[in-house]
Amino acid sequence: MAEETGAIDRLLSIMVRLRDPTSGCPWDLEQNFSSIAPYTIEEAYEVADAIERGDIEEIKDELGDLLLQVVFHAQMAAEQGAFDFEDVAAAISDKMVRRHPHVFGDERQRAAGAVKVRWEEIKAAERAAKGGAAASILDDVPLALPALSRAVKLQNRAARVGFDWPETRMVIDKLNEEMLELSAEVAKGGDADRLEDEMGDLLFVYANLARHLKIDPEAALRRANAKFRRRFGRIEEKLAAQGRTPAQSTLEEMDALWDEAKGEERR
Repeated sequence: MAEETGAIDRLLSIMVRLRDPTSGCPWDLEQNFSSIAPYTIEEAYEVADAIERGDIEEIKDELGDLLLQVVFHAQMAAEQGAFDFEDVAAAISDKMVRRHPHVFGDERQRAAGAVKVRWEEIKAAERAAKGGAAASILDDVPLALPALSRAVKLQNRAARVGFDWPETRMVIDKLNEEMLELSAEVAKGGDADRLEDEMGDLLFVYANLARHLKIDPEAALRRANAKFRRRFGRIEEKLAAQGRTPAQSTLEEMDALWDEAKGEERR
């Protein structure tokens, strides 16, 4: 533990040096919460990507990059006299203890076991304390989340108070309804705003279907993206062996090569 603490202290010291007004890094000194936020999001995605690829060394490196983002934000806050890294660590430690009474509570609380409803009650109480009793249960679902992930979180929150389809088939019926509405809008040459609105409704229901099937829609789409990238790459390889590029071939030729690539994966 002492060695771990030393590593954290070293990282904190490095960030202090980077933000030193007289001898620090010009780029680091120019940054603020808003300019760093996109990097924080990007690093979180890179952690997820490394996990999906099962690259344990890369996971370690990417977690370090993500930790740097936390340290960077904490240092900027410390410079404003708002909070520092110790405050961040203390706040999350307090939250974990508070939200796990079945682990850290008294004998009666521990005997009750880990009850999901209790966890949600604690979170609801925390939200109410921050925003007042009239705050919506949807208020603290982050706007910066990827749209599909945010849709699922909004739907989960609404489902907790009973606003949800009781059966998956009902979601599929709604999906078909939304598809027909989009098709009708396309058929009558709807304007871009209407088409975007209908497309958004369709994607929202797709996210809900994924939730009912207990599938992470972001993970499913990442998987589909990787599959497309892999198969299209095979099309490029096969065409290159013929001395051609995709731009020099027809759609029919590329479709045939796509089917070949699919067949290769199934062998």
